[in-house]
Amino acid sequence: MISKSLEEYLKTMYILRQKNGNIRVTDIADKMNCSKPSVNKAINNLKENGLINYELYGSIEFTEDGENLAKKILETYDIIFLFLKDVLNIEPEIAEREAEKIKMSMSDETINKLARYVHQVLGLNNLDCNYDVNQEKCRICARRTKIKSD
Repeated sequence: MISKSLEEYLKTMYILRQKNGNIRVTDIADKMNCSKPSVNKAINNLKENGLINYELYGSIEFTEDGENLAKKILETYDIIFLFLKDVLNIEPEIAEREAEKIKMSMSDETINKLARYVHQVLGLNNLDCNYDVNQEKCRICARRTKIKSD
C-alpha cells in the first residue's frame, strides 16, 4: 500500500504518459508544482514498491501493477468528479479540487457504491459490466454510453 501522496504522483505520471507519450521528471514537477528532488524521491519510492521502472536520466515506465493502480486512482477521481459536477452541479474547477481531497479518504467499497449511484443518476445504468473500481472496463463503457446518448 502506498501513501496518498505517491498515488498522486502515479496518477500524474499516467496522465502525462497518455498526453505526451513519455514521462519526464521535469513534466511531473511542473504539473504537480513541486521540486525535481521531490519528484525523484517519489520516483524512487514508486520504484521500490514495484510500480515503475526507472534508471537515472532514463525513461520512466510503469510496471503492470503500477499501470493498473494508476488507472484505478484515475477512475476513482473521475467518479467523484462526475458526482460533484453532474449530480450536485458544482462548478468544474471547484469539483476538480474537491474530488482530489475526497478521493484521498474513500474506500473501494464506498467508491463502488458511489459509482453505481452516479451511473444510475446520469442514465448510465445500462452498462454491460457491473462497476468495480478495480476494473478499467467501466470507464470505457461509461464513456461509450454517454457519447451515444449525447
